Amino acid sequence: MRAQNGVQAFAHQCRVYYEDTDAGGVVYYVNYLKFMERARTERLRALGFVQSQLAGENLLFVVHSAEARYHAPARLDDELRVSAEITELNRASLRFKQQVWRVRDATLLCEGQFMVACVRADNFKPQAIPPALRAALADAGDLGKQSYAGD
Repeated sequence: MRAQNGVQAFAHQCRVYYEDTDAGGVVYYVNYLKFMERARTERLRALGFVQSQLAGENLLFVVHSAEARYHAPARLDDELRVSAEITELNRASLRFKQQVWRVRDATLLCEGQFMVACVRADNFKPQAIPPALRAALADAGDLGKQSYAGD
């Protein structure tokens, strides 16, 4: 995936396993949310922030709201590319635009937006995003860019 300016946008690759499918042989709709959650986690990891370490520092990220649109089904053994583009960065929250593409034919399968809140692990009250993490998120360069399926 490339951002509009030609910079490589973040994407996590995964494969559809039997456990991800429903009785009809397609990915069960809620599993797209799991794929997107994993991509957001890997996005943070790519920036040098591991969620287990953040939790040890009394900081968690929780989904405040989610929106998803489904376009086409993924099936067993499909390889997927899941983007995690940061489109909004606030004091204690960030918004992700995410897309799930089937790799072999560059078909958009699902897309969504997620507002993720930063909270204290001990009481789940809003917490400002730590300065180092905020700087890394801002420097990641996603804000305001569109991503595309092709490399």
